[in-house]
Parts: sequence; C-alpha cells; structure tokens
Amino acid sequence: MSNQHTHGGHGHHSHGEENLSDRQLIFAVAINVLLTLAQIVGGIVSGSLALIADALHNFSDAASLGLAWFARRIGSRPADRRMTFGYAQGEVVAALINLTTLLIIGFYLLVEAINRFADPQPIEGWTVIAVAGVALVIDLVTAFITHRGAKDSINMKAAFLHNVSDAMASVGVIVAGVLILLYDLYVADLVITVIIAAYVIWQGLSLMPRTVRLLMGAVPDDVELQEIMDELEAIDGVESIHHLHVWNLGEHRRALEVHILPSHSSLERFEDLKRTVRLRVSSRFGIEHTTLEACLATDCDERLIAQAGHSGRVSVDGTRT
Repeated sequence: MSNQHTHGGHGHHSHGEENLSDRQLIFAVAINVLLTLAQIVGGIVSGSLALIADALHNFSDAASLGLAWFARRIGSRPADRRMTFGYAQGEVVAALINLTTLLIIGFYLLVEAINRFADPQPIEGWTVIAVAGVALVIDLVTAFITHRGAKDSINMKAAFLHNVSDAMASVGVIVAGVLILLYDLYVADLVITVIIAAYVIWQGLSLMPRTVRLLMGAVPDDVELQEIMDELEAIDGVESIHHLHVWNLGEHRRALEVHILPSHSSLERFEDLKRTVRLRVSSRFGIEHTTLEACLATDCDERLIAQAGHSGRVSVDGTRT
C-alpha cells in the first residue's frame, strides 16, 4: 500500500483581496458604524421604522466587513499541529455568523413592521430624507471601496452586494419620506420596512446553503464527482477507483482523496501513475491537495465509498437520487 500527499500553492488570498488593504476595510467598517448610529438617532427622532431598518442593515454590513477583516487575518495563518489544513475555514465560519445575524435582523424587522401597522406613529419626513441622503452617499463610498476586493473573492463580493443593497434601501427610505411629506402616506414607511426585511431574509437564505456545504466538506458546487471518476478511470494504468472524496479547504483551495486499484503491481510504475493523476486533477478540476493510495484489496468501509446516483450526483448509501 502506498500513498502520497501533494500540495499546490499556499496563498490564501486572491489578488482582489490583496488590493483591498486592511486600512481600507477598517475605514469602511468605521464609517458604517457611524452611519448606523446616525440612522438610529434619526429614526428615533423622526419616528421612521424604515430608517431604523436601514440602520440595522448597515450595522450588519459593518459587522460583516469587520468579521471579513478578522477572518482574513486568521485565515492567513499557516497550518500547525492543531489546524493541519490551516485556518482558511475561518472565513467560512465568519460568513455563517454574518448570515445568521442577517436572518435574525430580517425577521425582527418584519415583527416590528407588523406591530407598527397595529399602532401607527407620527413620522418626520424631512429628518428621514436628510439622514437617508447621508446614508446613500456613505453606502456608495463603501461599495466603491469593497468593489476592489469583490472581483476575485466571494466573501468580499457578498460585502459589496450588501453595500449596494443598502444604497437601494436608502433610496427607498428617501422615497418613503417624500411620500409622507407630499401625500401623508405614513404607510409607505411600513411598506419600505417590509421590503427591506424581505430582501435581507432572501439574501441570507440564498447564501446560507453554500456556506453550510463548505463547512460540511461537500463536493465543490462546480464539480461533478462522476466526472472526476470517469476522468481518473480513463487514465492508462488505472483499473478502478473508489473511496473518492473531494472537498474545499476554505473557499478557494480544493482537496482530493482516492484509493486506486492499479492495473499493475510495480511500485515504480505506480509512482509514475500518481504523477499523472496529480497533474490531471490539477489541470482539469483545480485540485491542489491530493492524497492517492494504492488499494489492492477492497477492505474499505462501504459507508464511506460514494456511489454515483441517477443524475451523476453522489449518495453515500448508494441509493439513486
């Protein structure tokens, strides 16, 4: 029995993330925190729930950027005796925390909007417009800052989209303020609040599944396990493969483990075969870390051997999906 571990490059950050400096991220966090405080005060003074809703959304963005900065610092740490794969998963954990907080805020805003429908409050339209106007400018500035890191990083792209959605929410709050001033449509504030809450909840629910899959070691979204099986079994010298596992190490790096039944018993020829397999999975599927083992006897745990389902997807128990 023989096995081999191979590693690709160990850079944890893309060029886009490197172009976005820590100083710029901290600045973006700071102005979003100040904006949140201003919007909360403005919302209390004016009585606008939509302004408070936008403030909470902005605070979630500030927290998201802060966690992204902290996770990026943690994720850059090299592997050690405790974290043998490194700390890149820290960014995924941060994303899960951000999304959970986002969902809590969204549902809270829905409850508050329902309560306001039952007990309407007077709203100062000019205060709403003034504070939301400042918020719109800051949201656009923050979006411009995060856009540099959003080109190559899904985490920073999510932060960028948050800022863009905040800008849209600020526009909605301004519209509500205008409708209140011109037509006394106080219900517009509640409608805008519900729209903001619904968008926040939708955003959280849409990003949550991929985050959970990353944490659970699922096959990368753009990879078909059956395709890898077919590719490996087509290599000269491979009789069959089993015990194939593919997962993400953090967000950007991929790992593969597979047992290979070679068509020959020569150790030297198997070393050549491993090099071929390593190059093939790297070029075709972007997999940098591979663990290859010659398995001459099928004594593996069947529960850990993935079977091809009807759609080419994988079911652990061998049933068709």
